[in-house]
Order: sequence, then C-alpha cells, then structure tokens
Amino acid sequence: MKDAAPKTIRLSDYTPFGYLIDRVDLSFALHPSATRVRSRIAFRPNPEATDRRFFLHGEELSLISASIDGVAVTPREVPGGIECDVPDAPFTWEAEVEVNPEANTSLNGLYMSNGMYCTQCEAEGFRKIIYYPDRPDVMAPFTVEIEGDTPVKLSNGNPTGPGAWDDPWKKPAYLFALVAGDLVSFDDQFTTMSGRKVDLRIWVRSGDEGKCAYAMDALKRSMKWDEEMYGREYDLDIFQIVAVDDFNMGAMENKGLNIFNSKYVLASPETATDRDYAFIEGIIAHEYFHNWTGNRITCRDWFQLCLKEGLTVFRDQQFSGDMRSHAVQRIEDVQQLRARQFREDAGPLAHPVRPEEYIEINNFYTATVYEKGAEVIGMLKTLIGEEAYYKALNLYFERHDGDAATIEDWLKVFEDSTGRSLKKFKHWYQEAGTPRLSVEENFHDGRYKLTFRQQTPPTPGQPQKKARVIPIALGLLGTDGQEVLPTTVIEMDKPQQSFTVEDLAAKPVPSILRGFSAPVILEHEVSSADRAFLLAHDTDPFNKFEAGRALAKSVLVAMLTEGAAPDSLFLGAMHDMVRDETLDPAFRALALGLPSIDDICQTLHEGSVVPDPQAVYTARETLGAALAGAMGESLRGLYAQHQVAGAYSPDAGAAGQRALTNAALGLLTHLDGGALAAEQFSQADNMTNQVAALGSLIQNGSGNDQTAAFYDQWKSDRLVIDKWFALQTSMTPPSRAIEVTAALTEHADFDWKNPNRFRSVLGGLAMNTAGFHRADGAGYALLADWLIRLDALNPQTAARMTGTYETWRRFDADRQGLIKTQLERIAGTEGLSRDTTEMVTRILGA
Repeated sequence: MKDAAPKTIRLSDYTPFGYLIDRVDLSFALHPSATRVRSRIAFRPNPEATDRRFFLHGEELSLISASIDGVAVTPREVPGGIECDVPDAPFTWEAEVEVNPEANTSLNGLYMSNGMYCTQCEAEGFRKIIYYPDRPDVMAPFTVEIEGDTPVKLSNGNPTGPGAWDDPWKKPAYLFALVAGDLVSFDDQFTTMSGRKVDLRIWVRSGDEGKCAYAMDALKRSMKWDEEMYGREYDLDIFQIVAVDDFNMGAMENKGLNIFNSKYVLASPETATDRDYAFIEGIIAHEYFHNWTGNRITCRDWFQLCLKEGLTVFRDQQFSGDMRSHAVQRIEDVQQLRARQFREDAGPLAHPVRPEEYIEINNFYTATVYEKGAEVIGMLKTLIGEEAYYKALNLYFERHDGDAATIEDWLKVFEDSTGRSLKKFKHWYQEAGTPRLSVEENFHDGRYKLTFRQQTPPTPGQPQKKARVIPIALGLLGTDGQEVLPTTVIEMDKPQQSFTVEDLAAKPVPSILRGFSAPVILEHEVSSADRAFLLAHDTDPFNKFEAGRALAKSVLVAMLTEGAAPDSLFLGAMHDMVRDETLDPAFRALALGLPSIDDICQTLHEGSVVPDPQAVYTARETLGAALAGAMGESLRGLYAQHQVAGAYSPDAGAAGQRALTNAALGLLTHLDGGALAAEQFSQADNMTNQVAALGSLIQNGSGNDQTAAFYDQWKSDRLVIDKWFALQTSMTPPSRAIEVTAALTEHADFDWKNPNRFRSVLGGLAMNTAGFHRADGAGYALLADWLIRLDALNPQTAARMTGTYETWRRFDADRQGLIKTQLERIAGTEGLSRDTTEMVTRILGA
C-alpha cells in the first residue's frame, strides 16, 4: 500500500480512538523476506469516544486473512490503513500479514541489520508490522511468540518460554520491540529497594561482549539513582539492552527491552573516548528513566512528546551531574542548547515545545522538544523549590501511572501540589522563540537598581508573543570580589520589572542568570574589565565560564568588524584562569575552548553583520595562536602536570585531566606545528588521547601519516572507523574539506546506508562550518546529492540532515542563492518522501 498523501495533523483535532484494547497476542514466523505476523486483539467500545469508525493503521503490509470473532472479513483499504465494520460490543480481531524485513531500508518497523531482525516503532513504525491503531493513547498488555531459526528471540516483558514473552504492563504500540539473531549476552543482576532480584542482560554480537562492562555499570547506577532520587523501582523480572549497528536514533526505551545504537553501548579504553563513555552513561540512564517517564506514564498524542522527552532529559542531566560534575554538566548542556536549539528557534524550523501541528512526526524529535523541554522542567523546579518539585513528581506518578497524559495533566499536578497558578508559565510550552532579556543598571547613593525587559521575536506562524515567566538567578559581587548578594531568584512575569538593593557601599558587578536559570538570550552591556572580573571572582561556575566565553566572542567580533588585534585583557584573564589549580580541570578545559565558528556567525548575524564563515575561521585561528603564544609555558606545564598515570579509567576525575591536557595540546599545536601531537599519537594507550592528537594534526593541515596509520590499526572496528571518517570531514581546514569529504564517499568502507557511517562523513562536513559554507557552494551541492540519494532508502535520516541548511538566510546573497538552488533541487526530486518534503518546505518558506 502506498503512503497516504501528506496531511497536516493538528492538536486541536484530537479525538480518542473509538475502541479500547484489553489484550494483544502476537505470533511471528520470521523470514528475511517473508515474515508472517499473526495478531489476536481483544477490542471493546470506548465509552469516551464519539467516533466509532474502526480504522487500523498499516503500511507496506500484505494482508493474508482477517476475522472478527472467528468469522472471516474483508477490510476496506483506505489511505494509511484499513477500515472494517465491527460489532457495537466487545469482539476479537484476528489477522495475518506478511512483511519483508530485508527490503525495509527505512530502519522503521521490522527490518534486518547484518542478519539480525530488529524493530523501531517510535513514532509510527508499528503500522509496518501489523494492522493496529498506531497511536500512543491506545495502550494494552502484549504477549509475543517468535518462531525462526535464530538462536536468540527477544521481546518486551518477562520470558515465559523459548521465544515467548509476556508484558503485563499496558503500553502503546510505539514501545513494542522484537530482536532476533545470533547474539551473546553480558549478564548481571540488580536488587531493587524492595528486595526483588532483576536479571540484567546486554545482548551484542559475538566478540563485542568484552565492551559491555561500562554500559552495565551505568545501568545499575541509573537504577539505584532513580530509586533514591525519585522513588521509582523497576517493575519486571528482567531488563535487557540490545546493541544494533543500523539504527536511526541513539537508543529506544521499549518496555524492558531497550534497543541501542551500538556506539552508545560498546566501549573499551582502546576504542572509546572519554566523551563516548559519558554519552553511554547518559543515554543508558535516559532510556532507563523512560521506564516511568515515558512508559508507565506515556503521552496522549505526539504533540505531548516533550512530556516524556523533556522530563527524561532533565532527569538524565541531573544523573550525569551527580555522577560527574554539576558545573561542567551544566555548561555542556547549555552549549548544546545554544548550538542546536537556539539556532532552531531563530530560523525557519522554530516551533513550540509542544507543537500545534505537524505533517511528519519524525521531524519533531528536535532540540526544542528535548533540550528546551528539559529547560522548562528546570525552570519549574527553580520556581517552586526542590522539596516542592519532588512532592509534585510523587503526585504525578501516583495520579497518572498507566495513563497517556498531556501537558495540561502535568501542570495541573504542580498547581494542585503547590497551590499556585501556572497559566502564564504554560506559555513556554505554547510559543516558539528564544526570549531576549535586556538589562539596565542604575546606581545612586547606595541604591542599586536593575531593570529587566523581555521580548521574544516573531517566529513562523507566531508573530505576537506573550510575556514569559522567567526565573532570574542573580548574585552581586563587590569590588573586592566578595558576594554582597548571594544567589537570589527573581520571578519575572511581565514585559518589564525592576529589582532594587539598598545600602551598598559601591556599585556592584552583577552576575545574572546564574546556572543559566532560564533559556533566554541575555542582552547586557558589560565592559571587558567587568567580564575579566567575573572570570576571576564569580562564585557561580556557569557565569564564571560565561564571562570568559563572552570575552572571547567580543574579541572575535572586534577582530572581524574593526580589524582589531587579539585583546591583551582577554589573553591575560584566560592565562590567570587556566593557572588556577583550585578550578576543576574539566572546567578549565571547557574554558580554554574558543566559541565555535557557527556561534560567531550567529552573533554577527544578530548584530546585523553578514558573516563570512571563512573570515570567522581565520580570526578564530589567529586568536587561538595568540592565546597559545601568551600562555605557552603555562600550557606546557599543564600538559605535563595533568598527565594521568596508570591504567585508563573513565571516571570523571581522570577524564577531566585528559580533557585539560588535550585542550592544551590543541593550542600548543599552533606553536610547534604538531610535533607534540605527533608524539602523543605514537605513544597513546587510549582512544581519548589518540583521537585528540590526530584531530589536532588534521586541524593543523598535517597528519597524513597518522591518519593512514590510524586506519590501518582500526580498520576492523566499525565504530572506531566512524571516528576516522568524522575527524577528517569535520576538522580538515575549510579549503580542502569538500575534496576530502568527496574522496571519503568513494572509500570502500563508506557504507552510506548505515546511519552512523553516513552521519560520520556528511554530518562531519556539516559540522565543518567554514568548509561546508565555502563560497563556491560545492559543500551545498555535495550534501544535496547525498540527501537525495539517501531519502529514497531512509527518509528519516535524510530529513533530519536537511536541517544543515536551516541558517541559510543569515549569509550573503551569493551563498543564499547557492543554498536555495540546492533546496529547490531537493524539493523537486521525484518521489521525495513526505519527511524530507516537509523539512525542505519549512526551510524554504521562512
């Protein structure tokens, strides 16, 4: 059956499905090209529904037979599925269909990954497995029986026999999972807070079981943390994870059987970097935490996606902060938010945390839903306080366990628990755009007054914005660097508000938005001297980091717009900071990094300056060289002092020291042409140091011998070779980036059908801002060629990568014309998927 014609789905049109489901029994007879799936489903009329049409979603299914209460029926084919006349009473629907996993290149539904059967059903993949009401508000317990010649056959719930599974908890279809193949397990056990024993298994291909220990440890720590922090205990007898090579996403929280992209499970010191270990820890936690915030309580419809994702991202950020460093975690989370979500909010793809409409729901698994959704949770916690937050969460779990809930349900819990209205706070869920928070200072006769004004620019479909509720965490520092006002939260809910402090001896230096207490753009005229002062004295780690970053941005903007030289105040302030051994090495490593090229381009654009990515690249390299020159001996001292002795450990302390030495190495490469990086590469006994050295060499325009040696050493490890591809496309100097990328697409190991490999090569180029935006437009054309090719096989991955073009209107007219040509070429491709069509249309239409 062909895809239904593109149709806009609107939140306002929601109606409940006409029937409830008491039980789903599935039977699979696996075959690579002709899998038979039999379903037996107990339906009954839904008393809350007004529409009794019996419609079941279905795509790419061959219907063999169907019956109602044992009597054969012939359903009517309609766009997107089938319809059938049914009794106005409880009945049993039975059907058998045939699907072709081998031909399913979309990696959505039931498909094959190197001989392994695998499913991905979120958001709407289950309709490619059986005819079913494939919507999240239809929930039921499932039993599954799997037949086939594979030794391992897995599904949701508890095992009841070979290839037989029973999940007693109601779940929507998107949480269904099946995996079957020649796999081995890495086993452990967890004892819950009530004393139950839970078996833990991580399933991998033979040979990978030695890379599972860290993932298992992260899982056990996640389970314990969720009990201690949220009182949530696991609810089945077994919890399983499967590592899959071909996967569109990072991981999936299917009930009791989480399916993971292999890169977020497999790790050893030789093959995984510290960053890989941190991702594994965070993503394992995220998917496990979904067991309660997503599975036991799911979302009523896909417009409520942020209800499960925003809350679960917030929870995994809390967990990672507890496991590592809250200060460093917060800085990294905000860097990610600004790089992805602020960019999204400022362009044609802007949408509210809870969208009002969509054509293809896969296009709304976005930074706005995830990262901004988490920021909204964090603001709510800041406004009501920690004790009230956990009290409200307990009520949420108690009230909505087993429900498909909405944002209204979520906010009502907090209103009932705290007694305060959240009507204004709800605007964060309803309106797109990043608020601008401007600040005006006034000091007279010991009276210090701050006046805040908020304004949110228009976004597609939302020209007018209401005032948001903004928690502003504020501290004031005296001239001696001591706090004259400790962190105080001001709740702003009007377009303009003032805050006054009396009886001060001198004008203080304000530290505004401590901990980045709200996802806003702060517009505040601050002198370089005050920024240097905050970098030296601010007690809030985030704002200390922010002061250094703001200094660097101001220097780069001055270099680009005024032809200024690198500022000595900035160089000196950074030198003082990096020598402060009281600071966390991981913090100093982050602070040593310069703003990204994309960040500076956006800063220039917001200042009504048309950015030239090549000029930004050149200025950034010049500032990096000046920074290295000013701190040369100190950098060498840091590099030597913070080397980690002994066997590799991924713990936060050791990882922070490696981060600092490798940040120093990157700067020192400006001075020695890569001699130290080449030495580190040859001596590295862990992937973190080897990749850092190779990246420094590639970025320096050298390292050909090391690049070849790296490939020869790791050519049999698919995940490491992904790194090899990505290092070259993302870090090669812009003048050669397109040619290097094009050559790598011809490499024998470039399997473009594998999402990880495709993202490593073409996604790496997209990250190389100056290279991708080269003035001749070759980068735009190269990416478009591959997106058109990929869309025919894997629309979901292709559509997501079209977002690379979303900032096209901030560049000069020539670049805009070149990008528009490629977008129109993609849009005009015959047979283009609705996924990519929607994305390109939105990008062009701004």
